[in-house]
Amino acid sequence: MSSDLPEYYFRVRENGALVFRLDTENRNRRIEMDQIAVVNIRNGEVKPHGGRELTEADMAEITAWMEERQATLAARDIDDILRAVDHMNLTTQWAQSKATPEQLEHVTDALLLAMHDLRTVLVRKKADRLLKE
Repeated sequence: MSSDLPEYYFRVRENGALVFRLDTENRNRRIEMDQIAVVNIRNGEVKPHGGRELTEADMAEITAWMEERQATLAARDIDDILRAVDHMNLTTQWAQSKATPEQLEHVTDALLLAMHDLRTVLVRKKADRLLKE
């Protein structure tokens, strides 16, 4: 099993990750995780941990992970938005076919304000894009 493990492990956290180098070549045949850095994905900062100096191999792995992570997060953002579109469609169907007057009274103002806000932003952004072309 230990021969299949990667050399590095990234413990994801909200704004990046803690980076560990894995060691399986010890006399106890245990997996040892040695923290080598802290990564901030938002600003691209990599801080060596505990006075370490990161090797070129360390930095190459960290940079590759950061690029992959940013791509994953960007894809998730788009997926979340497309799910919101689906949810809006389901909400429309619910309002038209299942909602009671009391339920509609409870949610209508909040939905209308949120949709107005979204529409305003989308129209402004679209106009900006069209003007740039």
